[in-house]
Amino acid sequence: MAQINGTMMQYFHWYIPNDGNLWSKVEASAPELADAGFTAMWLPPAYKGFAGSYDVGYGVYDLFDLGEFEQKGSVRTKYGTRQQYLNAIKSLQTHGLQVYADAVLNHKMGGDAIETPKATPFPQDDRLNPKGGLQDIKTYTLLV
Repeated sequence: MAQINGTMMQYFHWYIPNDGNLWSKVEASAPELADAGFTAMWLPPAYKGFAGSYDVGYGVYDLFDLGEFEQKGSVRTKYGTRQQYLNAIKSLQTHGLQVYADAVLNHKMGGDAIETPKATPFPQDDRLNPKGGLQDIKTYTLLV
């Protein structure tokens, strides 16, 4: 049996207009993309960034807001609403394309308030042996 190699397209770039239409464009383009021979689409981060509808998705604010809650000055993300996102994914899958969602889990930014929990400090190169006891630290958190 011969192995067939797929072709993935990155369907975003840094300078996409802030018009909330990317997900709708993906949905409408699915047949053309499949006909062109693409087998997978890599989509940008779908969650709300700290700059609201202006954020490209790498300034993570709320991983669970895919464009459905009024936060950071908008309901939609830069790319559209949650429903538009789901419609885009369904359209790609209906046309036989795999979907890869970009997610950046360690870029937490834009919290609303400072919290002061306790944390144990560890050396950067040794996560097994603490370098001190519990101490107060400042961290940002979301107000929900």
